[in-house]
This record gives sequence, C-alpha cells and structure tokens, in this order.
Amino acid sequence: MPTTLSRRAVTLAIAAAAMPGIAPAVAQTDDWPKQPIKFIVPFPPGGTVDPVARILQKQITDATGWNIIVDNRPGAGGSIGTAAAAKSPADGYTWVVVFDTHAVNPSLLPNMTFDTLKDLAPVMLVGTSPMAVVTPPGRPFKTFGDVVTAAKAKPDTITYGSIGNGSLGHLTLTLVQQAGDFRIVHVPYKGGGPMTQDVVAGQIDLAIGTVALLTPQIQAGKVRALAVTGDKRSPVLPEVPSLAEQGFPNFSALAWWGVLAPTGTPKAIQDRMHAELAKALAQPAVRKQLGEQLGMDLVASTPAQFNTFLSEQVARWGKVVKDNNIKPD
Repeated sequence: MPTTLSRRAVTLAIAAAAMPGIAPAVAQTDDWPKQPIKFIVPFPPGGTVDPVARILQKQITDATGWNIIVDNRPGAGGSIGTAAAAKSPADGYTWVVVFDTHAVNPSLLPNMTFDTLKDLAPVMLVGTSPMAVVTPPGRPFKTFGDVVTAAKAKPDTITYGSIGNGSLGHLTLTLVQQAGDFRIVHVPYKGGGPMTQDVVAGQIDLAIGTVALLTPQIQAGKVRALAVTGDKRSPVLPEVPSLAEQGFPNFSALAWWGVLAPTGTPKAIQDRMHAELAKALAQPAVRKQLGEQLGMDLVASTPAQFNTFLSEQVARWGKVVKDNNIKPD
C-alpha cells in the first residue's frame, strides 16, 4: 500500500517554509524569477487539476508578485503536457501539476516519450483524496456489500462507470473485485462529466470518481454513495463508510495531486518553489478551497516523501495494469 503521510508532515513542511534560514540555498535564488513562470496543467479546464493549479497560482502570485501562467496542454491521460514539461529547460521556469494518472501512464501507455521517474523531479505531493462509489437512487444497493452479494449471485450483470480504461477508479475496482471474488462490468467514459450524467440518469448501475467530482450529486440526492476508497472516511462525506469498513480490511486507493519540475532544475530554485507552495497551502482560504470544495486531504510533502510515494504508486498500479492486461481507451 502507498505510504500514508501524516498531518504532522504538513505541519513540519509549513513550519520549515516559514523559518528564515532553514534552507540557505534559497538565498541563492535572489535573481530568480526574471521572466514568467509556467505551470503546465496536462488536462483541460474543469476537472480537478486545473483548479488546483489556479488556486496555487493566485496565492503564490499574490504573496510574491511572480508572474505565473497556467498553460493547459491536455491529451493522453495527462502524458502530453507532462512530456512537454519533462523536455523543457531545467531553469525553474516550467513546472507541471499532475494527477494520479501520472503513476499509471508508464504501464498503460506504451509510447511515452519521457521517463516518469527519471525525467521529472518530485517537488511536492499537494494532497490526496479518496474516491467515491455511487449508485442511482433507483437501484436496490444500500451498501457496497449489497453490490458484492448481487454480483456473486449474477456475475457480469452489474455495470460500473469510470473516467476511462486504466483510470484509478477502474484499477481500484479491479483490485476490489479480485479481493472480493465477484465480477462487475466496466464501462469506460471519456471523462467525469459524461460518466456522471449517465449514473444520474440511471444508464449504469455504479460509478467511481473523486469525491470532488461526485459530492455535488450526492448532496443533491441525485446519486447514493455506497463507499469511499480511503482507509478511513472522508471529512467531506463523513456518513459514507470506507471499503475497509465493508469487508476489505486495510484497503486504500487515493486520488492525488502533485507538482514536479524538469530533472536538473537547480535545487535552490526547487526549494524556493517548495517553500512558496507550503506557504500557500498554509493559508486558511486555500485550505478551505482545496479541502471543502475539492475534498482534498492536504499533505504538503517534502520532495523526498513525494519521491517515495510516487515510486510506490508507479509500482502498485503498474502491476495491476500488467496483471490484468489493461489497455488504454
């Protein structure tokens, strides 16, 4: 299972960022930045990665006066924009904000033009979030256990949607089916919008997506939440039990968001950006936006912690992709 970063890590990261002299190398960046800084978002506007980048952009710009531009470069599960970042000059003017697909793509996409672990330097794991499993109100399922029972009685008759083949939701329910010895039918969508529309309309029996994506429909009574995929309940959906509480002990699968830089970006500049990210994430308004609106558990990790987390995610989900011969859409 991936490393769980504690709330103490958040506190330490923020404290370190606020302490003068904690990183002497930061003083070496006095002449940086001299030009606009680019935050590449390898997804279109909407979703969750774009608002994360824009919230951080605004807070850092307001605090420092830096000119930060958000550059949306969508395509291929985030790999096109991320490749552009990996191939950019390592001068501190290009950063990329990634989603959990970043750890799946190396195994899912055979022709990627960069090495996920070698060509990009982890700067910060911003936060994590469980996913939610939901069903239309007209379906008979009241708990995830009801799904398992029905699926065992009639295998391959219950459908579930995800945001695409190889998405974290798809891989998560693949693992859960194996652990619970039941079978349901995957229906891949080209994103969260179409999937959400279909589950609300009752076109599919279940859907799995981030808490941020599905909470508005849950709160409006348009779908019923059966489970969240973290090892504990989500503060945004405290009444919804985790899969770990429903017959899958110790199970956890988290969506996540992080910031990386081209490998070779000077450490002093990486440290400076890390410090500003940590300061931004310490602001109550930012914590409210990311926590309450996007359902995110803020982490604000160190680069070393993010490196360990990312390596574990690549290994974990790569094995699921390969063992199940999962192909992209």
